[in-house]
Amino acid sequence: MPPLPKSTDGSNPMRWVFDSCSDCDTCRFLMDESCLMFPELFRLYDQSCENRRQPNEDALRRLAELCTFCGLCPCPDIRTGILKDKAVSVRQNGLTIGARLLSDVQRIGLLCGLAPPPLLRLLRKDPIEKAFKSRIGIDPKRRLPPIPTRHFFSWAKRKGLDRPVVDRSPKVAYFAGCTAGYFFPEIAIAAVGVLERNGIAVHVPEQQCCGMPLLLEGDQETALDRMRFNLNVLVGLVREGYTPVCSCPTCGYALKVLLQQGACYSEGYQRHIQAETGEIRIPDRQSGKPGFVSLKKSMYENLLIDDGLFSGLDPIGRMELAARVQDVGEYLLGRMPENAPAPASTGMPHRRMVYFAPCHQREQEIGSPYETLLARIPSLSVQRVGSAMDCCGMGGSLGFKQGFSERSLALGERLFAKIRKAAPDAIVTDCISCRLQFEHALPYPVFHPLQVLAMAMGQRGSFAS
Repeated sequence: MPPLPKSTDGSNPMRWVFDSCSDCDTCRFLMDESCLMFPELFRLYDQSCENRRQPNEDALRRLAELCTFCGLCPCPDIRTGILKDKAVSVRQNGLTIGARLLSDVQRIGLLCGLAPPPLLRLLRKDPIEKAFKSRIGIDPKRRLPPIPTRHFFSWAKRKGLDRPVVDRSPKVAYFAGCTAGYFFPEIAIAAVGVLERNGIAVHVPEQQCCGMPLLLEGDQETALDRMRFNLNVLVGLVREGYTPVCSCPTCGYALKVLLQQGACYSEGYQRHIQAETGEIRIPDRQSGKPGFVSLKKSMYENLLIDDGLFSGLDPIGRMELAARVQDVGEYLLGRMPENAPAPASTGMPHRRMVYFAPCHQREQEIGSPYETLLARIPSLSVQRVGSAMDCCGMGGSLGFKQGFSERSLALGERLFAKIRKAAPDAIVTDCISCRLQFEHALPYPVFHPLQVLAMAMGQRGSFAS
């Protein structure tokens, strides 16, 4: 079958994605069981080859809606193209009320925190909850996350953690993220407790959403405003000696991987590192040591450009933050010698657990720090489950949507089967989206690894602690 002629429309990001991926063909096989989008893309391509017609705009738009932004596909440019397409759609058509509510976890969390407890209980009554789900397009079978009476940030303020750390080292700036901050505060409280028990001073700075849920719905303007705010705050704290840490792998992925893409190619960064007139210097990530690879500017200046989603944000700050931000597990493991005393494990109600390393943690290329830390707890058996290409399928808030929920569960079924075969007492994963998916599909309790470490240390992990 002859190849499909390329489109002459270079202004449509999703058409560029379609042409680029069908040219390459790698993900036809690599992502056939790990993704919803690529199997549909190649089905659409084969159909288009038969018809000798490019797919129409509606077909491409539906294709973009299948991407969960797991990060498992090998090309960052493709993921950026999908996000650009979603942003174009929002600029043209606006956001539905459902998409706006599902993506703005920060605003919903703040509003829930202001609501009196009787109102929150009323909202969980069956008829009202069903009407709410129907109004904003949530699958009726999906359980909504709990709504705590107080969020983590109010707890942190009461504990004085919002105040800067004075004359203490080591010290971290904890970026809790919206989901743990507003809906699962026990995870963020556990993070603070484990860090403090290991002699680390914790500061909880003012922070906004990492931007990922908003980007997935195409609300690029709001996402960039919040990312700019976080960038300014966290880079300022880095320069005061703090290490920024995250307990949410999606927040870590956004701050460490996504935000800095293309930043090193910018003119501002090249001047900052004192590149010569005829060269482009890029960080040498292959050697594992600080340094740069020098490329001829005349050959690469039209290819290596900081023209992505975040090119309007300070490139030097983006690179500086990406180099310093760490996952809490990564940070703890780096500070704890192998012969450090193990937690006592007296508070452990479960003894056999499986651990799933979520997609956005794997994409940070930090190994599996929590797996190592959990293995040090006496009388606790932790088995790694899931391959490098396994995904729970949730895709953040996307898994709640009518028309997407069943597909997301089908995508995660291969992983669910592996967990069922292991028949654990409990599941451990860093990602709250994965947690919500597991709680929906499987009968096992689910914990963040920091909760398990906190339990092993006898930490209560509540607002009373």
